[in-house]
Amino acid sequence: MLAVERSLRALLEQGTQDGTLGPGSKLPTERDLVERLSAPRSAIRRALDVLERDGVVIRHVGRGTFLTEAALPPADGAPPDTSPAEIMQVRLLIEPPVAELAARVATQADLDRIAECLHGGEGSEGFEDFEAWDARLHRAIALAVHNGLLISMFDVMNTARSLPVWGSLKRRTSSPERRLRYHEEHAAIVEALRDRDPTGARDCMRRHLQNVSDNLLGRH
Repeated sequence: MLAVERSLRALLEQGTQDGTLGPGSKLPTERDLVERLSAPRSAIRRALDVLERDGVVIRHVGRGTFLTEAALPPADGAPPDTSPAEIMQVRLLIEPPVAELAARVATQADLDRIAECLHGGEGSEGFEDFEAWDARLHRAIALAVHNGLLISMFDVMNTARSLPVWGSLKRRTSSPERRLRYHEEHAAIVEALRDRDPTGARDCMRRHLQNVSDNLLGRH
């Protein structure tokens, strides 16, 4: 099944790169995919299940399967000399209004994916695991806006989180108590999203990111 999933992802990647597929594009039918990938229909369905879980596609009963913004090719990375202060400045500019809009337009599938990331962070063990779920949560909120241009901008910003200077600073300032605090702040953001409270989602995101900034940069 992994081979079929990889083949399907490669097919979609090729389509997004050559411009024949994009956010909102309808995928070929299961019958067509069976022929193209020379795979059993059951394996195609399982692969589509995985892609749907990952937010790459969305399925509508009676209409078909469609690509989401998550299928876009990765954006070019942030400049290698980007500082943690610059990262936080941009995050504070972009993410609070993104959360506000997500509270208005997120689908139930979006909210389920966001909740899954929240629960993953809650059950994480150690710094690396929590950071991975943290990044997934924030990107899942951005995906819920369903705007391909915004996702491209978000991904450029998000690549800065993989820069060594960010990782080393985040590790030095991390602690179990601080991760618990961040999880509680994440939970407040998710609750506002579920409540369809745009102002609450925006304000909770801003407070969370300001707290992260203060902890990283030593401002109190």
